[in-house]
Amino acid sequence: MGVVKLGEAMDKKPTRDGFGEALVELGEKRKDIVVLSADLTDSTRAGWFKKKFPERFVSMGVSEQDMISTAAGLALSGKTAFACTFGVFAAGRAWDQVRVSVAYMEANVKIVGTHGGISVGPDGPTHQAVEEIALMRILPNMTVIVPCDAIEAKKATIKSASLKGPVYLRLGRNKVPVITKEKDVFEIGKASTLKQGKDVTIIACGIMVYHAILACDILKQKGIDAGLINLHTVKPIDSEIIINAAKNTGAVVTAEEHTVMGGMGSAVGEVLAQNLPVPIEFVGVKDRFGESGDPDELFKIFGLTPEDIVKAAEKVIKRKH
Repeated sequence: MGVVKLGEAMDKKPTRDGFGEALVELGEKRKDIVVLSADLTDSTRAGWFKKKFPERFVSMGVSEQDMISTAAGLALSGKTAFACTFGVFAAGRAWDQVRVSVAYMEANVKIVGTHGGISVGPDGPTHQAVEEIALMRILPNMTVIVPCDAIEAKKATIKSASLKGPVYLRLGRNKVPVITKEKDVFEIGKASTLKQGKDVTIIACGIMVYHAILACDILKQKGIDAGLINLHTVKPIDSEIIINAAKNTGAVVTAEEHTVMGGMGSAVGEVLAQNLPVPIEFVGVKDRFGESGDPDELFKIFGLTPEDIVKAAEKVIKRKH
């Protein structure tokens, strides 16, 4: 995979921008695409679709439950519906509608939750979704995707539109480094190996993929050869790549901008517990709510920096021996 190497010029772009671009492309190619927004049209980038295709856009106001139910009705009528709001509202306020009207009915609804994680910053704990990956992945029929950059978010959006059934797409607010290439192959359910390693495997999603790249460089300077996997699809999970990596290195670290309880790391842990138990450490939010602050400072406070990944890698390697 053509991941950007350290030292190269690196563009920064919010993952939500990749989603907005993809919506416009999909709207131009497919007449069945409809978009709904819960009073956050500009913030979610759904406004780009609205401007070009106003007849296929519905603003639901501050009414997330109604938005999800309406999206389900449109989907069951033959449309491919994208329902957009902040992740904390999509998974929190509308979870019953997501469960019954979308997941249970296997409706062709793509739920797009932006502003995921603590990187929302000053908006504080009420708007920082650190639990929604867990809430979505436990639902039968639900696909869960967490892109690492804007390019991957655009590909995930386009692929999601062709995937039958419900999808939860988690996006961020802030600009993040663009680390993948346009030519890279993206397939839902198939993780990407960014780096092979011998001593430990780091498995990450979202912004934490970039933090893991930096961690791998620090570990290299310490004489530790770390492998890195971009697990952009949390569900269905790519068990094969996880098991093979565990066989090669014998130790795993997971990294996510989400609670360590029930999220991507838990999903990896389930795969390993059932197939190849190895020492594993989890980097993520530790059983607490978010708080208001500068995103960079919050990453330090919550233990989500590259240095925290390095510490976890060193710890898990000691457990291996």
